Amino acid sequence: MKQRSFKQYFITGLLVWLPMGITVWVLMWLVGLLDGIFLAVLLAADTLIPGMHKLAEFLRGVPGLGVILVAIVIFSTGVFVANIFGQWWLRQWDAFMNRIPVVRSIYTSVKQVADTLFSGSGNAFSKALLVQYPRQGSWTIAFLTGTPGGEVARHMGQPMVSVYVPTTPNPTSGFFLMMPKADVIELDMSVDDALKYIISMGVVVPGTPVPKPPEAPVQPKLD
Repeated sequence: MKQRSFKQYFITGLLVWLPMGITVWVLMWLVGLLDGIFLAVLLAADTLIPGMHKLAEFLRGVPGLGVILVAIVIFSTGVFVANIFGQWWLRQWDAFMNRIPVVRSIYTSVKQVADTLFSGSGNAFSKALLVQYPRQGSWTIAFLTGTPGGEVARHMGQPMVSVYVPTTPNPTSGFFLMMPKADVIELDMSVDDALKYIISMGVVVPGTPVPKPPEAPVQPKLD
């Protein structure tokens, strides 16, 4: 009886702290990443403005400052390129980057992917699909990324779709596939729910309520 009570108490505490701990870890990793980007920019600017490394060393002791400043820079950039003058500067920058041989390939590819993913008119990751992968009879969840085009589409004799099959539990890596449109099943599931389903390895089923932590056993009162 005592052993069962100890196990139930331990599981109850674990279910409380585990989600909280993972959330804090992810947030701390994100803050550290953005702080590192900001400090790297300051150190790079030291070549143009001597003394910037001293400012970087001072700001290194202020946690989270890089997140705020990076967010401000991104927001300010969006405001700047939203007008005609900003659009002109953006075209000049793109033209400059496209003239550099090695940088041109990387910059153009990343820009096309970013425009597709974050553009409001794009259809990337807009639908969750059910596909058979890696063989017939085995099913997994994939995301629609578009339709094949250009020379690739000319070699295909039927309507095809481009899909991304993420890996579990890390959906940032995966496989790009082109499959017949008739072989995919469109799910009535949001992309967020599909990602939760993938990351949890099928434990968190979309549409089911979040399980509550088990209640600790009630100790009998002693007379």
